[in-house]
Amino acid sequence: MTGARKMEREKAAVEIGKLRTEIERHNYLYYVKAHPEISDYDFDKLLERLIGLEREFPDLVTPESPSQRVGGQITKEFSSVRHRMPMLSLSNTYSPGEVSDFYRRLEKQLREEGVEEWEMVAELKFDGVAVSLIYRDGLLVQGATRGDGVQGDDITVNLRTIGTIPLRLEPALCAELQGDDREIEVRGEVFMRKDDFERLNEGRTEEDRFANPRNATAGTLKLQDSAEVARRRMTFVAYFLKGIADESTPHYRRLRLLEQLGFFTGGHYRICPDLKAVERFIDEWNEKRWGLPYETDGVVLKLNAVGLWDRIGATSKSPRWAIAYKYPAQQAETELLGVVFQVGRLGTITPVAELEPVRLAGSTVSRSTLHNFDEIERLGVQVHDRVIIEKSGEVIPKVVRVVSEKRTLFSETISVPHECPVCGTPLVKPDGEVSWYCPNSGHCPAQVKGRILHFASRNALDIQNLGESLVAQLVDRGLVGDAGDLYRLTKEQLAGLDRMALKSAQNVLDALEKSKSRSYDRLLFALGIRHVGQSTTRELAGAYPVFDDLRSAGEEELASVPDIGPVVAGSILSFFANPSNQELLRKLQEAGLQFRAAGEQEPVNGNFEGMTVIFTGELERYTRSDASELVRARGGKVTNSVSRKTSLVVAGKDAGSKLEKAGKLGVRVIGEEEFAAMLE
Repeated sequence: MTGARKMEREKAAVEIGKLRTEIERHNYLYYVKAHPEISDYDFDKLLERLIGLEREFPDLVTPESPSQRVGGQITKEFSSVRHRMPMLSLSNTYSPGEVSDFYRRLEKQLREEGVEEWEMVAELKFDGVAVSLIYRDGLLVQGATRGDGVQGDDITVNLRTIGTIPLRLEPALCAELQGDDREIEVRGEVFMRKDDFERLNEGRTEEDRFANPRNATAGTLKLQDSAEVARRRMTFVAYFLKGIADESTPHYRRLRLLEQLGFFTGGHYRICPDLKAVERFIDEWNEKRWGLPYETDGVVLKLNAVGLWDRIGATSKSPRWAIAYKYPAQQAETELLGVVFQVGRLGTITPVAELEPVRLAGSTVSRSTLHNFDEIERLGVQVHDRVIIEKSGEVIPKVVRVVSEKRTLFSETISVPHECPVCGTPLVKPDGEVSWYCPNSGHCPAQVKGRILHFASRNALDIQNLGESLVAQLVDRGLVGDAGDLYRLTKEQLAGLDRMALKSAQNVLDALEKSKSRSYDRLLFALGIRHVGQSTTRELAGAYPVFDDLRSAGEEELASVPDIGPVVAGSILSFFANPSNQELLRKLQEAGLQFRAAGEQEPVNGNFEGMTVIFTGELERYTRSDASELVRARGGKVTNSVSRKTSLVVAGKDAGSKLEKAGKLGVRVIGEEEFAAMLE
């Protein structure tokens, strides 16, 4: 290393140290204290600078660097790990009387043990996924799910992406706390905040939506792509600290120590010296919980004296020194005043109940989806019925039953409308489906607006400043007929709209310009192809990194891509066959959006132009991946299954059924040497 380069490295090391400290401080302020000091944009700039320096000087990268949170690893399978101590699940109780019974049983057992003075710690119960974190000398070395309580899955790579999980603990405090084996275990729950859950569901197709935050969290932690885990933004709440030198440390003190170590604990816990204090805590949070930014479905009670836990013991599944009280699902009775029919971006007609406003789970509810007409029939609900509503997963209001004994002569049957409520087109109901649809996809204003809003949504091209009101004006005034028209808007056109001025208009144009650089897979998702959610678009982008290859793919070829069967393949073909969509794609390509995956270059030559190539058997000179890239770089495309549209099969050693099928279909077959010659 030259002297100048050495000086550059030394300067970089100093800056990297400062950046790491600053990034972790902002991480703590954002995730734990919920009081960010800088914008997401400024935070991203700090992280980008750190990643850039570490890329230039890779020997300065350390496991605890904030850059190592950034997802990028693909895990084929999660190995099993055995917990140092079993992770027991708590017994649930659903009534104040059962809480009292638990308290009395514990009190009796403690007195039999000669303990006269004791206290409980009351904490909020988080409805998430239990995990265990192992820190060795302060560094995170393992994270695992609870599993069956004895062993779970090693999901360290996914847990590292969560901002409330420190990658390194404060060295001095950690050294003071840890025992002889130099390991500390932190147990807690991974969950999803309300706003992060809404962001995750935003723009998803009805069948691709998560029912509640817990389902979303559980599904996310099982993903093999840690980059996607990072995008879904989950939170970890710590509720127990194990492995410290002084095992007599009370539970309440351990929660305080967790906060000092940089963990989020929720902060809403309290020492309760008697049963009355426990009951007050439960009653207090029955209402206050609705004001929290995350879901909590109950209260956990634990004996504060950790030193007594072993003496009190446990059943085969649950400890006797703790219990979980779950709040009953809150319900309310109200009148169903009427039903309106919403038209989705894909033409789906969704019946929505208009309700007499009623207070439920911390908010006033005046509307509830009825999903479809099969659900209306199942409930037997009619207009002017008295109905019971509750929040599904304490998030989405839903009608759960009709108070049939209160039905009056004024109740009216809810009928399927004959025409689209927006454009008047006769509705259709495809065979095998429960929903009715408006088939006027190209000209129904509701569908046009919905598709544009989906195109601009956060999970798609994330076009900020393009909200519902602005889109409605653009469509109603004839300025845009599809998302492609957005990129033809002028500052003067935008400034002439309601509540817009030149500065606001420029902000919209800037956001549109920025959206052109969004990744290829996000563009595929933004197109809003029916049955194609985010995970499917990533599979498509991987199988067809050049858009023209995807557009020309056949049904059999598409159906062979992972996660894509005949139904989705048919939907993709229908999308590309629609003249309106062809026009949309032309406009988007003219605007300069990303129609190639990152790293895809213009063809080296045209030797494979227009050819569909399949590899079978073991190649000696190339890996399968390298060979595929060489074909794509020369204008060809690579697929997995042989069909009549296949141009060429490259056969290596021990070629199998694909070679046999190629022979039956008369597809040209060549060896590796001839393939190498064709590349030149």
